[in-house]
Order: sequence, then structure tokens, then C-alpha cells
Amino acid sequence: MTQGFSREPGTEGPVSGVSSAGARKVHVWALVIALGGFLFGYDTGVVSGALLYIKKDFHLTSLEQSSIVSVLLIGAMLGALGAGRLADRLGRRRTLAIEGLVFIVGTAILVFAAGYAMLLVGRIVLGLAVGAASATVPVYLSEVSPTELRGRFLTLNQLMITIGILISYLVNLAFAGSGLWRGMFAVGAIPALLMVAGTMFLLPESPQWLILRGRADKARQVIESVSTKERADHLIELAQQRRTQRDKEEASRKRNWRILLEPRVRPALIVGLTLAAAQQFSGINTIIYYAPTLMQKTGLSASNSIFYSVAIGVINLIMTIVAIKLVDRVGRRPLLLSSLAGMLVMLVLLGFSYVAGMSSALSLVFMVVYIASFAVGLGPVFWVLVGELFPSSARAAGSGASTAVNWASNFVVSLVFLPLADVIGQGEIFWVFAAVCAFTLWFVGRYVPETREREFNEVDAALRARFGRQAQQAAASG
Repeated sequence: MTQGFSREPGTEGPVSGVSSAGARKVHVWALVIALGGFLFGYDTGVVSGALLYIKKDFHLTSLEQSSIVSVLLIGAMLGALGAGRLADRLGRRRTLAIEGLVFIVGTAILVFAAGYAMLLVGRIVLGLAVGAASATVPVYLSEVSPTELRGRFLTLNQLMITIGILISYLVNLAFAGSGLWRGMFAVGAIPALLMVAGTMFLLPESPQWLILRGRADKARQVIESVSTKERADHLIELAQQRRTQRDKEEASRKRNWRILLEPRVRPALIVGLTLAAAQQFSGINTIIYYAPTLMQKTGLSASNSIFYSVAIGVINLIMTIVAIKLVDRVGRRPLLLSSLAGMLVMLVLLGFSYVAGMSSALSLVFMVVYIASFAVGLGPVFWVLVGELFPSSARAAGSGASTAVNWASNFVVSLVFLPLADVIGQGEIFWVFAAVCAFTLWFVGRYVPETREREFNEVDAALRARFGRQAQQAAASG
């Protein structure tokens, strides 16, 4: 999955110093906002069970099945690219409401789809909402979260994505007996409606956006609804100073993409892009998207395949919670290295289980341990590192480039997995993913520094040291 929970150190949102009553109100806001993350997870996971019945109703080839899964990612890339501009122009609250409406429209198209082409259109529309939510939700959460609770609220988005995946598997299971794949998609309209209603009736506009638009009085009202007047005055003053600084930096922002090509930024870019691609080419979304299909190929019925895939959703959720607790205690490198080692071993064994025709129970065990290994390391840690490796002048561009490569890699793997498995074999393709994990394990060991509890200058020095003399000379000349 395309998932993350990082924040830029040293930032302070306008909503801070809240009372206990204010904290409860902000918690409600965070839950409404995080419904976007839930829908992200639900709509990327629900297709795994629906596909078992769609392919029979419409007699789909392997390539057509893959395209129904992967075309959502094209929409997601477009949605992510456009969401930032829309959120800056219309505001975070309105943008989130629009995204909820797009979720509803995409769901309706799928529910009433009469053929393959209409399914593709519905998935593209859902993809627009998924991508836009992936860009908007973390920004909105960071801007309405109290400083002391921001880390918890940002991880709430990650948690809601995994909950959405798990709920999609449970919904698939509920409809498995009847084979009503349209019902599987239709359930997604419920949280989308809640998201629209909650956004319109419960959420305020982001105070930070209001200040940037010159509406300080309205921002003060929002802050005072959860904090004190004195705190509001102080934070308004700070935010207005940031607005002045942002205006000065606006003209140079267009140069940010070019800054990635500078020698001093290149090591961070190499790490960011490599991990972005490796996260997807290690095969994670072949399990998330195709778990029931994979289990069915071991000889299980469609309903039993969906039942066993629920275990994958459960372990994904549990290990995500574990990762959230460990990433600041254990460090990034230990989690990455142990994660990749576990994934490598499980992919090798998973390949053998298909080649040798082992029992479905063994295949399920290997999948579950693989998911656990991914969810505790490579999955979330990649997003943390993207926010920590780049200098501040290149952080937005570096994060954008890494995210774009991640979505693109996700699309490629999702599209070619089933057709390629038909050509080289189900087990053999898992060995290809294992080779990617082996390379990434070496790459992390050689080039990725530890970033926990380090300032950027320390991280940068460690990164340049790992890339050798040329990177250090480039940094010195820069």
C-alpha cells in the first residue's frame, strides 16, 4: 500500500494548548477527517474479493482483471497531483467534502456497472478520490491537531487505512455466500456519506488556511473554540509571520524540482526513489489486491479464499500498530533491515509453496508472516524517511517525487502481476519479488542511515558518508 505517517520536525500547527473539552472536540474532527484514510483503505482492498465474482460475470481475462485493479492507481496519481492546488484554492474542508462526493460517484458507477468499460470508469473515479484523500487528509490533520497530539493524529490516518482494508475483507466475506460483488462496493458509500455529512456539519476550516487567506478573525474563532484567547492571539501572530515568510518563498518554489538534481541532494533522492520503487516491487500489493485470488489458486473455494484473506487484514492492522510504537523507540534502520529479511524469507517459501503444491494453510501462513514483516518496517518507515532525508529546501519536491514513483510502481506491479504469473508461474513470480527484497536489503545496509533523534545536519552527514567521497565533495562545493 501507499501509506505513511511522518511529519516535519519543528512545525507547530495553529491549534495548540487545548483544554480537555477542546481536546475532545479536536478528536471528533480528527475522526471525521480520517474517514478519508478509511475510504482509501476500503476502496483499495474491496476489489480483492469482488474480483472473484466480477471475472465470472463478465468473463474477464487476466489482463482485464489486472486493469480493473490497477486503473484505480492512475486516478490516484491524478487525484494526488490536483488535490494540493484545490485545497489551497477552496480550503481543506471544502476539498475534503468534494472528495467524499467523488467517492460516492465512483461507488455508484461500480454498483451499476453493465460491463468492463464501466467498471474501469468507476475505478478511475474512485482513484481520483483515493489519491486526493491521500494528499489532503495528512495536511488537514496536521493543521487542526494540537502540537502535543499531532503525532498520534497523524498515525490515526495510517491506522484508518489499515482498518479500511480489514473492513473491506470482512464485507467481502459477508457477501461471499451470495456472490453479490455490487454489494461489496455499495457498502463503501456509507463511510463516504458520513465523511460528507461530518465535513459539512462538524468540521471547521483549517485555521492555518484561513490565516494564509487573510481571514485571521475567523481563524481566531476556530482556535478559541478549543483553546484560550491568549493562546489564539499568540498563534495567530506566529502564523501571520509564517504567511509573510511563505509569500517570500513562493517565487522560489517552482525551482524546487530542479533542486533535486543538485549533487548535494542526489544521495537523498537516490534513497527516496529506490525505497519508493522497492516498497511496491517487493510485491506487497499483489497480496493486498489479490489475496483471495491467490488463495483460490491453492484449491480453495471463493468464499473460503475470502475468509482466509481476512487473516491478512488482521495482521496488517496489528503490525501497523506495533510499527507506530516502535519506530521512535527502536529506530528506522533496525525495522527496515528486519522487515526486509523477513519478507525475503517468506517470499522464497511462498514461491516454493506454489511450485511444490503445498497446502493452502502453509501458503496462508507464509502470506501472513510476509504481511507482518512488511507492516512493521518497509511499509511505514519509507514514509518516515521521506520526511527526514531531504533538506528543507527540497523536502516538498523530494517527497513529491518519491510519492509519484511509489504510485507509478504500484500501478506497474498491479497491472502485470496476473498476466506475468500466467507466463512464468505463480511461485516463480514470488521469487522475483524475493530478488527485489534481497537487493533492497543490501541497499539499506549500505546506503540508508539511521535518522532517529538526529537533526538534519547529522542525517545529511551520515548519508553523504555512506555515498562516499563524491557526495561529500558535492556537499562541500554546494
